[in-house]
Parts: sequence; C-alpha cells; structure tokens
Amino acid sequence: MGVAGAGIRSRWFRRYPTADGAVRLRLIGFPHAGGTATLFHGWAARLPRGVELLATQYPGRQERLAEPCAENMAELADRITDALQPELGVPLALFGHSLGSAVAYEVARRLDERHGVVPELVVVSGRGAPHTERDGTLHLLDDDRLVASARGLGDLGSAVYDDPDLRPLLLPSLRGDFRLIESYRPTDPAPLRAPLTAVGGVSDPGCSLADLLSWQPLTTSTYEHQVFPGDHFYLVPREDELLTYLNGRW
Repeated sequence: MGVAGAGIRSRWFRRYPTADGAVRLRLIGFPHAGGTATLFHGWAARLPRGVELLATQYPGRQERLAEPCAENMAELADRITDALQPELGVPLALFGHSLGSAVAYEVARRLDERHGVVPELVVVSGRGAPHTERDGTLHLLDDDRLVASARGLGDLGSAVYDDPDLRPLLLPSLRGDFRLIESYRPTDPAPLRAPLTAVGGVSDPGCSLADLLSWQPLTTSTYEHQVFPGDHFYLVPREDELLTYLNGRW
C-alpha cells in the first residue's frame, strides 16, 4: 500500500493493534454525535485475543478539527467505506453508538453492496432503527439550548462545553453531527445480511426497549438485544459488562 493509503487510514481511524500482531477480526467503532474516537480508548485491553480495534474519528474534531464535518449521512458513510478498503483482508465487526448506530448500518450496507463483505456482527447502541426516527430540530437551537439538549440524554464529559475557550472549538462538530443525523430519514431501509445486536441503557431517555426492537426487521440473519443499567451513555460506566456480553459474540 502506498503512503497516501496509509494517510487516509490514520486520519479516519485510531488503530489499537493486538498484542502479538495476529488479527482474526477487526472491530470498527463509531461514536455518537459530538463524540470522538476516544470513546473506545478503554476497549482494546478488554477485547479477546486477535481482535484489532479501529476507532473512527469523524472530521471536525480533535486532530481533524480543521476539516469540515460531513454534510449528510451518505457522504460520511461513503468516505468511511472508502477508507476501510485496505482493511478488508480479515473479517470485520461494527459497533456504533447513537449517531454511530446509523453510521454502522450504512457502512455495513455499503460494504456488502460494493465489496461483497458481510460483517461478522453489527452492533447498534442507543438509537432506534433509521425508519422509526422522527424529524429533529436540535441543530437549529442556540448554543445554550443545544448543549442542554445533549446533556438531557446523559452527561458524558459535557463540562467541556462550559469552558469559554473550548466551547467554540467543540460546538461546530456537535451541531454538525445533530444536523447530519436529524436529516437522515430513509423511509424503507434494506435489511442487512449480517447478524445484528441492539444494546442500550435501561434508563436512556432517548432510546427505549421498543426502539432497540425496531432494528429486528433490518437483518435477514440473527437478531438479539440486551439492556444495561444506565442512561444514554451507559456504555462508559458499564464498559466491563457490555464487553463481557459482546466478547462472546465476536
């Protein structure tokens, strides 16, 4: 692979190699709106032997701060699918949280349609299926109300939005991600051929058990679901429990 290909990969994914370099499965993680690849930092040490983690870094944040956020879901999923092409030599699994659930679904669909690659497992977390979501206008709110709405789902490091120096750097990606997901409304999404697992927090104000169950028609393979104690960001305090559950599946 040339230098250009390596650069694309380093921009889109933070790679957590396996201890011995042997890879039997690549797990691709997709974070929530306003989120970063850091969401998955603690996962690598908890994954089974031979599972390599690639944590996706969307444009418009951290080391990609100077890049514009994706304008729509099709653009984001297309670009991620292109960036994954050098990684298709071993089986893949996908995990997406909130916004990342929709990204995982769209990337899985493109991998199958364009490359004949069916992921070993697609895990969607903290969000209902695309065809069940309603129109949203959070991205149109002023800064204070946008932050308050994001906090209403659960508090994951939201104190950074109170820092007057950091706030103008962080809000564009939060607003851009909400605009992207609120404009994503496929009416008749095609089912995946991959097995699908839906997970969430039992106290998540934005994703009920019924929302998790709404994913069941979007696979022609097996489906299962599981809830854990916690709110929208249950996966951080319950990281051990979540990975204990998922590690038996990839």
